[in-house]
Amino acid sequence: MSTERRSQADRDEITVEIGYALVSACFLGGVMFAAIAGPAAVWDLPPAVERFMLPAGASVGGVLAAIRVVHVLWRHGQPKN
Repeated sequence: MSTERRSQADRDEITVEIGYALVSACFLGGVMFAAIAGPAAVWDLPPAVERFMLPAGASVGGVLAAIRVVHVLWRHGQPKN
């Protein structure tokens, strides 16, 4: 961690990067939730399967969204050549 002050351009850059990470993570999480839990809303499935699909979709979507945020911000923090 450096002791030098960041310029306004550097602060704006990280703000945009955080926004991009959050929006893309929400989109990915939503798509994965819909892909996993969506069939329960469309088709008549057994009750045990329907009870499983909603939490499974939420879990997978949430985990992938968190991974996406970490991945985007990690890549942004890498030194540029």
